[in-house]
Amino acid sequence: MKYNLIRKMDISNGPGVRVSIFMQGCDFHCKNCFNKETWDFEGGREFCQKTIDEVLELCSKNHIKGLSILGGEPMHPKNIEATTKLSKAFKEKYPNKNLWVWSGFKFENYLKEKEAIKYIDVLVDGTYNEDLYDPCLKWRGSSNQRVIDVKKSLNENKVVLFDS
Repeated sequence: MKYNLIRKMDISNGPGVRVSIFMQGCDFHCKNCFNKETWDFEGGREFCQKTIDEVLELCSKNHIKGLSILGGEPMHPKNIEATTKLSKAFKEKYPNKNLWVWSGFKFENYLKEKEAIKYIDVLVDGTYNEDLYDPCLKWRGSSNQRVIDVKKSLNENKVVLFDS
């Protein structure tokens, strides 16, 4: 399990000032992906307990509103264990801060049954599609991607979009 980068202060991947971690490795290889350096599963840095501790410490500051986990593909079978451990530790330590995750996998087809999903507040799902690119979209690159309120979706047993 590897990660590519940790951003200590990020204002583009979710609401407010956040900490973001980019997991390493992705099989989707979306055309004109903004983050191709995260595709190779062999690249990046080792993800370990020290990584979790560093992210949690960065999130401790009052101005940090939440954590964003991106990629690469954080929900890929090679990364989901790290994503789950980090998500669980984050929500246990900071229950009042929000957790956003970006994944090319669809909520109802793969993610709904994964342990990690129960810690996630907002999920942006679906692969980036260059033909559906829209620079006016908030928190996503193409109109096929959805910004999902995970807690409401699990409670209502259907996809409920996040109301920003």
